[in-house]
Amino acid sequence: MKLRKLDCLKAAILGVALLITAVPASAQTTSTGEIKKSGSEAKKAGTSLGSNVRHGRVVRGSKHFGKHVGSAGKHFGRSTKKVFKKIF
Repeated sequence: MKLRKLDCLKAAILGVALLITAVPASAQTTSTGEIKKSGSEAKKAGTSLGSNVRHGRVVRGSKHFGKHVGSAGKHFGRSTKKVFKKIF
């Protein structure tokens, strides 16, 4: 049962990593820069969760994962806002 939960967790991490490609973040404030920051935050989410789970700290890893994914979503939302402002 424990192994099955770990496999599901790994699959979820892989899915998030594939959805948001990890591109090195730059200090730009353009929409492209925000998307890059989003990708690097997603990378941090997966690595922090993986290292915490590896050491047996599943709850702590999940908390950090959620914080990083939230930050990645914030950056992605900002980039979307900037693009729509430029278009309309």
